[in-house]
Amino acid sequence: MSINFNNALGLHPQALSVRSQRSAVLANNLANSDTPGYKARDLDFKGILRGEYENRERMSLARTSSRHIGGEAMTMDSSLMYRIPHQPAIDGNTVETHIEQAEFAKNAMDFQASFTFLNSKFSGLSRALKDQA
Repeated sequence: MSINFNNALGLHPQALSVRSQRSAVLANNLANSDTPGYKARDLDFKGILRGEYENRERMSLARTSSRHIGGEAMTMDSSLMYRIPHQPAIDGNTVETHIEQAEFAKNAMDFQASFTFLNSKFSGLSRALKDQA
C-alpha cells in the first residue's frame, strides 16, 4: 500500500511556502516604513492557494546545453498587491507600521500552526511505517 503525500498532508506544504514569502514581503514593508513614496504591498494568500496565479507570469529558464534540465518558475509579482492605507503619509508612503506588525505577527502564528500540523502528520506517518515493519 502506497502513501499519497498530497492527500496525507493537504495544502500545508504550499501554505508554509506562501507564508514564508509573505513574511518577506511584510518585513520589506516594515523596513521601508520611513522611505518617501514607498507603497506597502501584500500577497493574496487565498488567491495563491486557490491557484489563481498559477497560469500567470510564468518565467521560462534559458538552457545553454541540451543536457540541462528544463525549468520554469512562477514569479510572485502577479500575486503582490498594494495595500490600501487608512492614513497615507504626506510623503506618499503607505506603510502603516501598526498594521504591518499585526499582519506579520498573524502570519507568523499561521506559519507555526501549519508547521505544527505538518510535524504531527509526519510523526503519525512515521509511527505507521514503523508499525508495519
